Amino acid sequence: MRNWMRICSGLVVLANVSGAAPIERIDSLATEVAPAVIAWRHHLHAHPELSNQEEQTAAYVATHLRELGLEVQTGVAGHGVVAVLRGGKPGPVVALRADMDALPVTEDTGLPYASTVTADYGDKTVGVMHACGHDAHVAILMGAAEVLTAVRADLAGSVKFIFQPAEEGAWPAPAWGAKQMIQEGVLEDPKVDAIFGLHVWSSMPSGVIGFRPGAVMASSDFLRITVRGRQTHAAAPWAGVDPITVAAQITLGLQTIASRQVNILHTPSVVSIGTIHGGDRNNIIPDEVEMTGTIRTYDPAVRAEYHARVTRTAERIAEAAGATAEVYIGADTGYAATINDTGLAEEMTDVIARVAGGAERVKRDVRSTGSEDFSFFQQAVPGVFFFLGVTAEGQDPATAAPNHSPRFLVDDAALETGVRAMAQLAAEYLERHAP
Repeated sequence: MRNWMRICSGLVVLANVSGAAPIERIDSLATEVAPAVIAWRHHLHAHPELSNQEEQTAAYVATHLRELGLEVQTGVAGHGVVAVLRGGKPGPVVALRADMDALPVTEDTGLPYASTVTADYGDKTVGVMHACGHDAHVAILMGAAEVLTAVRADLAGSVKFIFQPAEEGAWPAPAWGAKQMIQEGVLEDPKVDAIFGLHVWSSMPSGVIGFRPGAVMASSDFLRITVRGRQTHAAAPWAGVDPITVAAQITLGLQTIASRQVNILHTPSVVSIGTIHGGDRNNIIPDEVEMTGTIRTYDPAVRAEYHARVTRTAERIAEAAGATAEVYIGADTGYAATINDTGLAEEMTDVIARVAGGAERVKRDVRSTGSEDFSFFQQAVPGVFFFLGVTAEGQDPATAAPNHSPRFLVDDAALETGVRAMAQLAAEYLERHAP
């Protein structure tokens, strides 16, 4: 029998009136819901909210999920929303995740639905924009929830939809969205057996999928080095200990860790200094300089090695100059590497290729030194994270505005592929792991 649609509170709800296997119907259902997914994304894009402020976004999502008749929980880890869809057959539980927060970026796209929202961020007022595509993630998962609800009678298990706050949360926050949601039990009751997530990506053509087993995004550790010398007149530097010179030497010394101390044949890595602050006057050498930066690695063992080598390098260089260096690496507040479960990724390779439109539209070499707190879910249960290209046809992805740019754009045509990918992965996983 055919699908039929009903309008409920402005939402398009696809009703399942067929007993066909879900994997054969998801594509057509995704096509039907695509216009609504695009409308949802435009609304979310025009109304972005910063990390831990996603109140209206969460309400928008929860309304949709309740209209679908799902079991909905709100207020998880702040503004997180979780919904459970119980299939018509017994089986495992698979989770699908989308992050909801926007960035302190003033939009410069000229879109008719561009954000004009501002908010307080630190000690100033900033523009707010979905410059990383989380609006697309949310709309895609709303669409996947609608599609899977339409085939719930044929699902061999349950699906948990996780709409996560605060993925973009910055140090020194005690816990980001994923970590806090896990602490509050999002992977329990019902217990999740596997999890999938996606990220829209400007460096690939629209609808192309980046997918690989193993590490796909780097760990991210906040680094702070406080160099202490002895203040003196700049005309007589020998009368004190210059922490500015020492800080410069440390900055250069840190670069030898990647270039000379760590084997880079198997896994890339990088350490970067982003800020250096010290002194108040041009003719006074200060007592102290503070440097901050980031450490990015893909392998847990290399990550631990970097921590030791960064600390040793900074302390020894400072000691050689008669200064001291206090090193803080916020490993407990950073992101672990996003590492796809090898077995699960290989098992789902055929699904990804089918959704993308063939193996030639799947990029297996895609990975990023950016970071994602989806990694915390992967530390708890087997998980796979993949990239969805969103640069429109006719535009060179190599020159497209990157994620986090005020000119970042998402091709709406890619959203349907995202819905199909998330829904197909969930349905296939449940079918393949059913008792």
